[in-house]
Amino acid sequence: MRTILNILAVVSFVWAAGPALAGDKDVTLYKNPQCDCCEGYADYLRENGFEVAVKPTHDLAQMGREAGIPDKFQGCHLSMIDGYVVSGHVPIATVEKMLTERPDIAGVTLPGMPMGSPGMGGTKEGPFEMLEITKSGTIGGVYARE
Repeated sequence: MRTILNILAVVSFVWAAGPALAGDKDVTLYKNPQCDCCEGYADYLRENGFEVAVKPTHDLAQMGREAGIPDKFQGCHLSMIDGYVVSGHVPIATVEKMLTERPDIAGVTLPGMPMGSPGMGGTKEGPFEMLEITKSGTIGGVYARE
């Protein structure tokens, strides 16, 4: 039952919520309860002016699928920002670009847990490619490179 309620909450927010329902600086970040790097990403968003509510869940992979992200393209956590899905350790410049441009997509994803990305330790080894999540539930092309 909890899984169904979590999925319904994500789907309702992503597909029904418009800018009038959530400020562009309000973030709900869903993460696995034991993941510390997700807390690092939440702090990174806060440092960049966002209000972040962190919600631990054991249903993250399913929530990502319901948001249109195939398993191999899912990031470490799932954020809802002003009607968009942001999956993984997406740099702030890409988040701001999406919020400014308002593209007709469901959101963006940075798959996996790349070293050197916001909230992760290590050294960045090359540019990150953030992929579009289409409204039809597939992965589109590269939305941004950083």
